[in-house]
Amino acid sequence: MNEVLVATQHQRVLSGMRPTGLLHLGHYHGVLKNWVSLQHQYECFFFVADWHALTTHYEDTGIIAESVWEMVIDWLAAGVDPGDATLFIQSQVPEHAELHLLLSMITPLGWLERVPSYKDQQEKLRERDLATYGFLGYPLLQSADILTYKAGLVPVGEDQVAHVELTREVARRFNHLYGREPGFEEKAEAAIRKMGKKYGKLYRGFRRRYQEQGEVEAREKGRALLEAQQNLSLGDQERLFGFLEGAGRVILPEPQPLLSHASKMPGLDGQKMSKSYGNTISLREEPAAVEKKLRTMPTDPARVRRNDPGTPAKCPVWQLHQIYSDEDTQKWVREGCQSAGIGCLDCKQPVIDAVLVEQAPIRERAEEYRARPEAVRGIIADGSEKARDLARETLQEVREVMGLDYS
Repeated sequence: MNEVLVATQHQRVLSGMRPTGLLHLGHYHGVLKNWVSLQHQYECFFFVADWHALTTHYEDTGIIAESVWEMVIDWLAAGVDPGDATLFIQSQVPEHAELHLLLSMITPLGWLERVPSYKDQQEKLRERDLATYGFLGYPLLQSADILTYKAGLVPVGEDQVAHVELTREVARRFNHLYGREPGFEEKAEAAIRKMGKKYGKLYRGFRRRYQEQGEVEAREKGRALLEAQQNLSLGDQERLFGFLEGAGRVILPEPQPLLSHASKMPGLDGQKMSKSYGNTISLREEPAAVEKKLRTMPTDPARVRRNDPGTPAKCPVWQLHQIYSDEDTQKWVREGCQSAGIGCLDCKQPVIDAVLVEQAPIRERAEEYRARPEAVRGIIADGSEKARDLARETLQEVREVMGLDYS
């Protein structure tokens, strides 16, 4: 059996980024470093969310097309390895759109309207016309992205947990509507027998404890037991997941949020680094430009003259020291600032040096990939093909349970 199919749901991670411009150090510290770590722990699918970019940039698609390949190069340069993770473009896997359409038939409108980011983004992007179905429905497209691969874990910050919760609700509703296949219990019992007497008995015990006594721990142990069974087909696993919980067959498993550490990468003005604030340093920015930006960034307003003492907590440069400097350097900065023993340019130099050191290998690897565009396109073509093979399996199953399989 294809190893993609036997990989258990909770070992699969899915995450994506919208191609809306050059990536900056905020993306690197907030997302890419996490991806590089996750790819060694899980089966990872990372995708270019070009359809998602259309939800806010539908009138200016040029920036999307320009950004797709540069963003992939940034990923590769930052250490995302196509040997360890599957990289693909969302629109190259049309099953995302089909599942989005099918899920839209069963998703109550109120579920989309109550997603916190819906009104927040409308307020933040008031200059754009966001009174479109695409903008309202983009959280459901996110759900389709996740459920297409039956991903068990979705790396998000705390502000994105609501999107994963919507996906869980949609999956639960789908399974409730379509998971009661004919002969479900008989098929579940047959699957238990395939586990053998020892593991079958353990499974029945976990199921009884969960359903009769509500022991959440018993449910999790039951799920872990099923995931370890090598002689069960994917369909049997899904049936027994549902049977464990007293429901029908689990066609679309509910994902869990994998909380990532919130990015503490500040922009040049002390706010969160963001293109909309104009306070970014791009991932591959030229050293001279980086040095100029950091040398001219604002500091503690109390330090008008060189001999004025300052307060590090009020200075945006101090936030960068907390990311880039070791304890000894931070102590030197703190004491030198408070006593006026060092000037602001002295304070900035260790940060300048550290940022340039961090960027140097990224810039070098990026240039190598830019010189070989056919290699980058090959990586995406291979990844998109692998992603689509898995997506086809899910959509075939979805069509069957919805009565849309006419073969």
